[in-house]
Amino acid sequence: MSAPNQHSAEEFRAPWLVFWVAFAIRVLYLTLAHTYRIRPYDDHMLFGEEMGRIARALATGFGFSDPFRGHTGPTAWVGPLFPLLLAGVFKLFGVFSPLSAWVILTLNSLFSALTALTIWEIAARSFNRNVARWSAWIWALYPAALQYAVRWVWDTSLTTFLFSWVLVVALRLRSGPTLSRWALFGLLWGLTGLSNPALLIFLPACGLWVFAAAPRRQAGGVLLAAVLFTACLGPWTWRNWLVFHHFVPTRGNFGAELYLGNGPGSTGLLMEYDHPIQAPDQLRLYRGMGEITYSKMRGERALASMRSDPAHFVQNTLKRVFFFWAGVPHPVSATEWVEYARSLNFIFGSVCGLLGLVLALQRKAPAAWLFAWAFLLLPMVYYGVAAHARFRHPLEPLMVVLGVYLFQSAELTKTGRKRKLRELGT
Repeated sequence: MSAPNQHSAEEFRAPWLVFWVAFAIRVLYLTLAHTYRIRPYDDHMLFGEEMGRIARALATGFGFSDPFRGHTGPTAWVGPLFPLLLAGVFKLFGVFSPLSAWVILTLNSLFSALTALTIWEIAARSFNRNVARWSAWIWALYPAALQYAVRWVWDTSLTTFLFSWVLVVALRLRSGPTLSRWALFGLLWGLTGLSNPALLIFLPACGLWVFAAAPRRQAGGVLLAAVLFTACLGPWTWRNWLVFHHFVPTRGNFGAELYLGNGPGSTGLLMEYDHPIQAPDQLRLYRGMGEITYSKMRGERALASMRSDPAHFVQNTLKRVFFFWAGVPHPVSATEWVEYARSLNFIFGSVCGLLGLVLALQRKAPAAWLFAWAFLLLPMVYYGVAAHARFRHPLEPLMVVLGVYLFQSAELTKTGRKRKLRELGT
């Protein structure tokens, strides 16, 4: 690679200071606020829920199993990447120990801080360094951006980092496709699928957007990416076939989740009271039937309910669309002003991100259509199944970038108008 290309590539890179500040803030917060002191309520159920239970089973020799109470057998209820990471932490620092909680939240903080670097490059390649600087520092410092890192023992921060890195590699490929970049593209999508398979809905659009730039010169790279992607997901799919004797490419709980969002009595939110993690009767059914049969049964009942009252399903879906962008209602225990502040913050981020996307499309920004497909496709699964605030988190790096772009464009427009007025005055 020539020196000018190296120089231009360096201009897209974030200074490491933004990472270290973001990481330090997150680790200091979780340490000083004692968020790693997770209450041992209900046999440590608050420590990662299904993720924590599976990690305990892995660390204690029962394999990838037991997502709920007791020994319930093998599972594919969640993607394997985060439980495997958490199981490694348990092996080194103790099962459900405060030290393990501190370590896993610190790792979450690492992923969240690294996301500031990917945000910088996404913004720099798509817009300019000023947008990049503001976007990365907002992510590093804004309290709402760090909540899942410092409080949630879940895959949210890891998935968000992987997805933002995918976008970086897609932008790099669009500017200059190489085999190494295609290899990284396939590897990152494979890891994303192992972390949260719901995001794979965006893979075809992302791949086609990259490939469309120069289709004749990228066939080898696409093939390499496909091989690495398959190599990541293949062992997990094969394991599921050996264990369940069914083709389960990623997760085996879709039918159960579909029922919890759309069964009789559903209101657009997840019916957690009817979840095996809370309902003893459902846990008994799950244990007796096995995960695949249980999920199939629940899925069939969900479809029957949806067919019998399609208007109710449409109503629930519209509610979930609203919840995804405006915020999911919190328990009544939250004070009124706290709930109001949460909702306002959530809606503000969505509105700024969506308006920034519209502006980017109007001005034909280089990656505007890539971002548009992400905004369109990533929420689709959640619209039909469940609502939770954390489901929006993988999109939030883009929302920050587009929100900053919106405000910067408004400022530039205002400055331009003042200049014209001065010119007219002279």
